[in-house]
Amino acid sequence: MILNLSKIKTEALLLFCKDLISSYKDKEENIFDIDKDIDKYITKISTDMYKQMQNCTFPNDYYMKNSKHYRVKAVLESYNFINRELTSELQNGKVFNPAMLYFSLLAVWFKELDKESRSKEYIYFTIYPYANVYDKLLINVKNEKFKALNISMIELAEKVIYKLDRYSFK
Repeated sequence: MILNLSKIKTEALLLFCKDLISSYKDKEENIFDIDKDIDKYITKISTDMYKQMQNCTFPNDYYMKNSKHYRVKAVLESYNFINRELTSELQNGKVFNPAMLYFSLLAVWFKELDKESRSKEYIYFTIYPYANVYDKLLINVKNEKFKALNISMIELAEKVIYKLDRYSFK
């Protein structure tokens, strides 16, 4: 059977980002003092993105139940690759911004690398105005430490996504 590796990696990335959002979306933890309007904006964007990710991926239990299926196995392998790469970069309790991280991962994959630009199921992610969120989290942020953290999330996302793009299944 022939697999579309780009679609598999895209599904794995969306699944990973969905899990990342769900891991922090209900927490009220604010490490940095950021403007309430920016916080509300990011919460709204994350909620919208999460809904779209749910539309494009199966429920998590589907992946576990079908983990032996060749396609699902490839998606899980890609998911684990993303997880390993990020875990190795964020060792020792390094502070990170999950919202900027997932957002940057998606922006690099869909905009910079132009993945799935002709795919109907991922149209939301290919036409999303990523620049608006970058403006909110980089230009409109007054806290310099938070801005530096967001820039480091972009760099981390680029590093991981470029590795994912080169990743081959063996």
